[in-house]
Amino acid sequence: MNRRIHFISGLPRAGSTLLTALLRQNPRFCAGISSPMAGIYVALQEAVSAKGESSVFLDDPARERILKAAFRSLYETVEEGRTIFDSHRLWCAKLSGLKRLFPEARIVACVRHVPWVMDSFERLIRSNPFQLSGIFSYDGANTVYGRLEGLAKESGTVGFAWNALKEAYYGEDADRLMVVRYESLTAKPRETLRRLYELLGEPWFEHDLENVAFDAEEFDRRLGTPGLHRVRAKVAREERQTVLPPDLFRKYEGDSFWENAAANLRKVIVI
Repeated sequence: MNRRIHFISGLPRAGSTLLTALLRQNPRFCAGISSPMAGIYVALQEAVSAKGESSVFLDDPARERILKAAFRSLYETVEEGRTIFDSHRLWCAKLSGLKRLFPEARIVACVRHVPWVMDSFERLIRSNPFQLSGIFSYDGANTVYGRLEGLAKESGTVGFAWNALKEAYYGEDADRLMVVRYESLTAKPRETLRRLYELLGEPWFEHDLENVAFDAEEFDRRLGTPGLHRVRAKVAREERQTVLPPDLFRKYEGDSFWENAAANLRKVIVI
């Protein structure tokens, strides 16, 4: 493609929507939430794999061309010279393929202390007490314990993203990964963005940190979860007491592996 492309991935409720809203302020950038490209990528992988009887007529270079053509088709209306940021939780699990397709691309993984990720989901559910969320398969017969267990399981919203992040963080292609902490983005947004621009080789753009308001009302309404992608106008660190029972909060306290510098075996950049 005649446009640079990078990917935003990582944990949910960890600042990816905020980061996207900030990047969108820069007219040189094209960024959105939950890109359809991830679903297209997986569907094409299945179509050209051994799962399909005609796959015998395809080799890896052909598969690579097909996948790259899908990206080109999706973004062909984006003006040349702009930088694209494609967002989805799946991308951390597809790092090796993305590196082959776009050797200069980086994955920006947003992270947050895991108990506060869980707290954020629970707070969101409680703010919509008369609706059932698609995040929990519209099941209303559950408690905070069942909801968090569902989030944390391997196929759950948090569990899948957490496993995909670990796969990328400890894998052989970790040099393409950079981690942005929610705590850094909200407490020191300008410094965090400057570091990100520097690592991506992009000229600095002065962002308006007082007017970042963003919402995806229709997307969230269809999922039965209003406010899921709502961003406040001002970027600021919010101190609050957790709504989780103490035992549940403690259960996930040891899961923020990126905070352990000694375990950063691949020297992944953590901002």
